[in-house]
Amino acid sequence: MTEYTILRVGHQGDGIAHGPIFAPMTLPGETVTGTLTGDTLSDVKIVTPSDDRVSAVCRHFKSCGGCQLQHASEDFVGTWKGDVIRRALAAHDLAPEIRPTLTSPAQSRQRATVAARRTKKGAMVGFHGRASGTVIEVPDCQLIDPRIKAGFAAAHDLAVVGSSRKGVLAVTLTLSSDGLDVSVHGGKPIDGQLRIELASLCDRTGLVRLAWDGETIAMRTPPRHDFGDAQVVVPPGAFLQATAHGAATLQTLVIEAVGEAKRVADLFAGSGTFSFPLAKKSEVHAVEGDKAMVEGLDHGWRMSKGLKPVTSEARDLFRRPLLPDELNRFDAVVLDPPRAGAADQIAELASATVPRIAYVSCNPVTFARDAFQLTQAGYVLDWVQPVDQFRWSSHIELAAAFRRA
Repeated sequence: MTEYTILRVGHQGDGIAHGPIFAPMTLPGETVTGTLTGDTLSDVKIVTPSDDRVSAVCRHFKSCGGCQLQHASEDFVGTWKGDVIRRALAAHDLAPEIRPTLTSPAQSRQRATVAARRTKKGAMVGFHGRASGTVIEVPDCQLIDPRIKAGFAAAHDLAVVGSSRKGVLAVTLTLSSDGLDVSVHGGKPIDGQLRIELASLCDRTGLVRLAWDGETIAMRTPPRHDFGDAQVVVPPGAFLQATAHGAATLQTLVIEAVGEAKRVADLFAGSGTFSFPLAKKSEVHAVEGDKAMVEGLDHGWRMSKGLKPVTSEARDLFRRPLLPDELNRFDAVVLDPPRAGAADQIAELASATVPRIAYVSCNPVTFARDAFQLTQAGYVLDWVQPVDQFRWSSHIELAAAFRRA
């Protein structure tokens, strides 16, 4: 049988041999065999294991698609994630300081979207299988907070009540300060009877809020989230950082990057993850495209005490980025854009004179593109900090600090 030597790990977490040939759950330096179909090996067997190979901590690892790198040591994964960022920047001739990766602990995910499907005997809840649409039950998942895991029972009941036999619900379970907040997509169209059943289920299972395809069906109490010294009620299914550790780490890094700035613009601000910690020392103007999130942010500031002024603006920064004359009113800018990056907003920043920029990114490739444009315009990229909220996955996040030369 043909043997293959794994040369490196790709962006999706698969080992890559010459060809390229992709071999899931393998590591650099390993010799492996398997069945080659197209450019992918299946039924992989390890002939010569790497010293970085470890036993997976979760019994669902081989079947569940939630994790890609449980077979690798924590040191290997942290170094690999830093190297992915390093290579993305090197493609643009950038070589800043890249700090050691900071990783969230196991069983700390405070938000997860599970798949829930009706069956003949009831329902099943879990994650999609590796490279398939099959739902895999994961009662011993090592990623999620136990309180999220407790919500699987509610997801089960939601599938029984509100899904068709052929459909699969996407059930987002989010921890709030008040309990479990649940948002469901892909269910039956809402009608009077289903509304009654869902409201009853919400009360019976102790959910603080239940939303169905964006509509709030029942709310026992507004689900609050702590951002610094403020409490904010976010819209159903709104973006939040994956772990409390990750959120706190990124907040600390953003505060470091803006330094002593007195006025800060927080762009792609969401519900205020960075706005409120910054407002302990700085006046903040928060800009976000989602109007409901802006309303929640504004209400959170009005109900808080001891913070500097936080103003907010609902504005689509992809269609209408802040212009240089608007940006130049601030001592620092914070950006936390989606995976596509912020090319149009970066172009305006490149023409502005803002002294400091803190950039939070979930995509090293688009970050490197934007970083290159800023450095071409005279900014210095001082440091990059990898932050691993998605433990054992190929997902990579980072925070970075820029300053005007």
